[in-house]
Amino acid sequence: MADRFTLVAFHAHPDDEALLMGGTLARLAAEGHRVVLAVATDGEAGAAASSYRSAGGLASYRRSELERSAEVLGVARVVRFGFKDSGSTGPPADGGFSTLPVGEAAAPLVELLREERADALTIYDPAGGYGHPDHVQVHAAGTYAAARAGTPLVLEATIDRRLIQRLVRVVEAIPGVLPAVRAADYNHAYSPSAAITHRIDVRAFADQKRQSFQAHASQASSDDGARTLALLLKLPRWMFRLMLGQEWYVEPGRTPGVPLDDLFATLR
Repeated sequence: MADRFTLVAFHAHPDDEALLMGGTLARLAAEGHRVVLAVATDGEAGAAASSYRSAGGLASYRRSELERSAEVLGVARVVRFGFKDSGSTGPPADGGFSTLPVGEAAAPLVELLREERADALTIYDPAGGYGHPDHVQVHAAGTYAAARAGTPLVLEATIDRRLIQRLVRVVEAIPGVLPAVRAADYNHAYSPSAAITHRIDVRAFADQKRQSFQAHASQASSDDGARTLALLLKLPRWMFRLMLGQEWYVEPGRTPGVPLDDLFATLR
């Protein structure tokens, strides 16, 4: 293969890499690219069953789960920045990643991009996907870091809003599955179809993506109801491949058209 690139994938918490772009990471690694996974927090404020909050706390479980997921996906290096998880309910935690000045939040990423001489960086869309404050900060800090480090290509990992709304409407129609989830909540989440620049076919890597989901066992656990990750793992393999066999990106500055199946098209 003539072109081999280094990608730094920047995420807010362990398991975000699996849900949004696990298939892409596995595909790029299989194609011979260097894949580096950078995670802002240890996800210690995430939702999980109480059994995961003893014996060292949730963070220790999530760190181990991240390593297992990365191994399954073929990631060459995992870097944890150790920022404090802001939490997803109520005001962000004092000193949480989302509350930091952008330059401070971006500082270790700037260093990593320079050290790796990264060709590309993935972050989140401006909405932070579904709006988690740490995800919004990943977008801001990642954009800042790429500019400071001179990283040539930035891509926003996202989901086609139209497709996720269709899926949520199906879930809404099944009583008791995810009672707090409504399609209307996604009217401004993720990215509209017209903005998508890349649609990556990861069907051949669906088994690795599923195994990375399984690695994040704490995030499939709950004391009081079904978790999205647990529901996805209950899908038959053929349906998992069908529903989760594509991953989406927006490349700022590229005019959307027919979505590309080559994440590095701009660099070639």
